[in-house]
Amino acid sequence: MPKFYFHVRDGDQIIRDHEGIDMPGKDAAAAEAKQAARDLLAEQLKFGATLDTRQFEIVDDRGEKVLSLPFRSVLRLD
Repeated sequence: MPKFYFHVRDGDQIIRDHEGIDMPGKDAAAAEAKQAARDLLAEQLKFGATLDTRQFEIVDDRGEKVLSLPFRSVLRLD
């Protein structure tokens, strides 16, 4: 099973995920990132914090980026 790393980019800074998660594929990694972004945004909202511009940069076990997911992209405002 391939391993995916969920780095967090905040502007010019990047917080690297050194552990990674074994996932069956890119679609599963994308679903995991979406749920994690929702969870992180919910915590920010709960405490009245301003929503930020962070995003996940998901890379595979070869170090190739497979997806960039802005946290805000998981919000539904309709």
